[in-house]
Amino acid sequence: MTQDLITTTQGPVGLIRLNRPRALHALTTTMCQEILDALEAWRGDAAVRCVMIDHAEGRGFCAGGDIRMLAGSGAGDGAEARAFLHTEYRMNHRLFTYVKDTVAFMDGVTMGGGVGVSQPCRYRVATENTRLAMPETGIGLFPDVGGGWYLSRLPGRIGQYLALTGARLDGAEALALGLATHYLPAASVEAAKARIVAAPDAIDAALAGLAVEAPEPKLLARRDAIDRLFTADDLEEVLATLQADGCDFAQATLVTLATKSPQAMKVSLKLLKDAAGMATFADEMRQEYAVACRVVQRPDFVEGVRALIVDKDNAPRWEPATVEGVSDHMIDRIFAPLPEDEAWTPG
Repeated sequence: MTQDLITTTQGPVGLIRLNRPRALHALTTTMCQEILDALEAWRGDAAVRCVMIDHAEGRGFCAGGDIRMLAGSGAGDGAEARAFLHTEYRMNHRLFTYVKDTVAFMDGVTMGGGVGVSQPCRYRVATENTRLAMPETGIGLFPDVGGGWYLSRLPGRIGQYLALTGARLDGAEALALGLATHYLPAASVEAAKARIVAAPDAIDAALAGLAVEAPEPKLLARRDAIDRLFTADDLEEVLATLQADGCDFAQATLVTLATKSPQAMKVSLKLLKDAAGMATFADEMRQEYAVACRVVQRPDFVEGVRALIVDKDNAPRWEPATVEGVSDHMIDRIFAPLPEDEAWTPG
């Protein structure tokens, strides 16, 4: 076991603790494999009644995946990136299909890979510290780790809005959208864990007994505008609708979208459209893996990581630079199924 992940048991509860505070607990391949190993060990252990996932010190629950490694690998042969994605997606799927109750404490930054760890859990606890987002279009990527599945199932067109803009949700908004099941004060999180350890078959009661009324979810006040402005699955049409609308929200959203990768935005819209009709989560992960394997080796991802993570000049040079430059043929190639011997499998 690495110290980046701590797996232990507290009485009848299996505990998975993310422990990379300097990286806001971002996931590595080894961490994903160790989560898989722990879940497998506890699956047949009758003494373990449920599983809790939290983080050690620091303000992040989990800020994502090992982006620098992915970009470095993507600039080369992509083998290390594919190995990470394959393992991470198996971990996401294992959590999604896990028989025992799982509880994620999203007390802090919960982005990208952090969404992939928390959303499959039966209980998802938000606090006033929660900042949940899928900001991938800003680095030339797309909402993966099951993001297509979760976002496409949000009310109205909120999922499309979140996928394109990378907007951050607070704990109250996450609760209102069903991305969290309970809202607790951060000061009550340790008490909640203790109650679950004491009564692992009464998680509902433990969390409900400590839950408080969440603040007003600000995003829902924009629900009608979001549904109207993001009604299309065609990016050009979305942008035209925003440009034709004179409200401040539409104009501010246009400014935000102008910073995102045109390719990534088109990929994201198609991903959500396809995901809405996926029969199983495994089908979704199979498609996301094929798309991710190609996207991490395309210029926009390497450039996005350079501009926002490495050099931090926040001036990515996207290729293609315009929405019109991203052809249907390019998107079709990105979404083509992988050969069977390369395709993702649940394990």
